[in-house]
Amino acid sequence: MDHLKHIAIFASGTGSNALKIMEYFARHPSVRVSLVVSNRADAPVLAAAATQGVPTLVKHRTDFYHTEELLSQLKNHKISFIVLAGFLWLIPTYLVNAFPRKIVNMHPALLPRYGGKGMYGLHVHEAVKAAGEPESGITIHYVNENYDEGDIIFQARCDILPDDSPNDIARKVQKLEHEHFAPVIENIVS
Repeated sequence: MDHLKHIAIFASGTGSNALKIMEYFARHPSVRVSLVVSNRADAPVLAAAATQGVPTLVKHRTDFYHTEELLSQLKNHKISFIVLAGFLWLIPTYLVNAFPRKIVNMHPALLPRYGGKGMYGLHVHEAVKAAGEPESGITIHYVNENYDEGDIIFQARCDILPDDSPNDIARKVQKLEHEHFAPVIENIVS
């Protein structure tokens, strides 16, 4: 009997958070990253997964939205939990329904502000800076059918100095991501 809880990470880009999560769970007694799914065949996260010995899957838009083939692929890898780590596509209803409160996302701002379609990466930090916010941070939340609207699980904050650039804010936020994302996942999954 397989006592491990198997996680799939969905990522679209470089995968720095995905790599931190894979490293965190590499020798974990009960949780394992068993699959990395990307929507880009050239995403650096796929190479990061290879270095960790984690199988990968590339999904094209048509498959992802218009078939439920992904469900059987997730089942083949015994996936019971999904982590979005910089995955830019909206999660379709069939997937949300198949994994109720078992899909989480990390957003690089303090939701409910600075979320929604188009709010990812540097766009978020530019918006936070333009608004003159005194702080930013991360929000880990459950995923539903809408961008960044699921129930909030955890937030961590960082101060923004008046002369911080959007890139400075990004660095501060990424530090929080790397520090908190994997332990929060562990807490939810365990």
